[in-house]
This record gives sequence, structure tokens and C-alpha cells, in this order.
Amino acid sequence: MQQTLRFALFGNTYQEHKSAHVTHLLDILRRKKAEISICSDFYNFIQQHTLANLEGLRIFQGDDFDADMVLSIGGDGTFLKAASRVGKKEIPILGINTGRLGFLADIMPQQMEEAFNEIYEGKYLAEPRRVLQVSCNNHHTLKGYPYGLNEIAVLKRDTSSMITIHAYVNGEILCSYQADGLIVATPTGSTGYSLSVGGPILVPQSGTFCLTPVAPHSLNLRPIVVRDDWEITLDIESRSHNFLVAIDGRSETCHEGTQLTIRKANHYVRIVKRCHHSFFNTLRDKMMWGADSRI
Repeated sequence: MQQTLRFALFGNTYQEHKSAHVTHLLDILRRKKAEISICSDFYNFIQQHTLANLEGLRIFQGDDFDADMVLSIGGDGTFLKAASRVGKKEIPILGINTGRLGFLADIMPQQMEEAFNEIYEGKYLAEPRRVLQVSCNNHHTLKGYPYGLNEIAVLKRDTSSMITIHAYVNGEILCSYQADGLIVATPTGSTGYSLSVGGPILVPQSGTFCLTPVAPHSLNLRPIVVRDDWEITLDIESRSHNFLVAIDGRSETCHEGTQLTIRKANHYVRIVKRCHHSFFNTLRDKMMWGADSRI
């Protein structure tokens, strides 16, 4: 007898032409007698822009949901938003890629039928991925969600000069970066923002974080990889007396004098992967490693 699974849906609410995949997804889930919940903003979007049958869906707000699996329909940005809603629930998240590159959301729409057959047969992996947590030392409290699956970055304001970032590891001074910013990335985030500014790729199971400067003033500053059970402290100086803290793309302003402490969180984000897909498969497929343009 086929088990009844509960799914919670999150999706991209910006690209109308890609929302048609929702109709196919809902058809698959209904044929499998699944219980389907959907976040309110995505529900409103597909109600307005598609002819999808939304009958029988439970609508929820924020993180007020429970499920056996979360489905993220979009790109990696949509996946990161879904991960922030899942939070400490540790519900496995499956990313259906209607975006471009898709390191996190790596199930293509044409693979959905096969992928859900495997899920119902229990033939999938739920990889635990390390999460970063940031806290402040003074009366400043971050307004947004203080956890990042990809990275936590401190950055200069758009119109300001470079900032000075005094970085400490386990209380010991590492160095003072004069740069446009500094990225602290997880292995999951090492293929994102950090990679684009010269950071290394970290294997998900490596148990490490990476500190990558953004446009450093000194050419001898390079990324450094540290253990993920070490604590990173950042003191920031800025001519404008403020700076940005960006957590998985969500940014807010902090005042100079705010000391940031970054450490691993006490929970994971669990990413659903098909059994025959590995991290190295993803590197070859997404980054075209070893591909010869002459062939």
C-alpha cells in the first residue's frame, strides 16, 4: 500500500513563464494521494498567473507548517528562502530547478516524475548541511533570520570607501582585511558568492568554513579554510560608520562598533539528493569540469 506523504511547497514568485511547472507537480502529487500545503505568497502568485488547480491545498503563513518533505520550485535563491522557513525543523528539502545554474535545486522539471517515484520508494538521500549562525555583542539585534546555509558576509555600503575588518579565530587575531568585504562561507555556499570572488570549493562533508575577502586592498591576502567548530569574530571599521551584513542574500545595516560572532549552528539543513547523484557529478554537470570546448 502506498504511503501518504505530506509536502510543503515554496516557489519563485517572480518568473511567470516558469510557473507552469507547478501544474505538472501538483498533478504528480495528487496521483500519489499526497497531502499538499503551500505558502501563502506562492499560492497567490500561481493563482494569479496560472490555471493550476489549487483545490484542496492547505495554505500556511511563514513557518507555520509541518511536512515530511519541503519542495522548493525555482532556483537556489528560492531554495535558500525555503531553508530559512524550515529553520530548525530539519525537514528535508527537495529543490526543483526552474532557475539557471541550480547547485541546491538540481532536479530538473522533466525529472520530476522519476524523482518522486524514487522518493515514494525511499530511494533518496537527505544530506545534512552545516549552517552558520551570527550574533552581535552589543545592543544591536539583527532584524532578520540570523542563520545562513550559504554564507554570512560583511560588506561596505554602496557609496562608501572600503572597510577594515579585524578578524579573530577562537579569540586569536587572524588579520585585518582592508577590502570591500569578507565572506564566511559553508561548503554549501562555497560554490556561490565566495567562488565568484576567488574562494575555493569545499566538499560538503569536509567540516570546514572558508573566509574569502572581497576586493582586498592587499594582493597578498588570500582565502583561508578553517574548521567549522572554530569561532570567528569580526570587528569592523568604516568611514561611513556603518556596514552591511548579508546572510544568504538578505542584507541589513549595522553600525560601526557592532562586533559579530560567527559559529556553526546547532542544527542542519537537510538537502534531498537522488541516490545516483554526488557532489562531483554536480561539479561536472553544472561547472562543466573537464569539458573540452573543442569537442
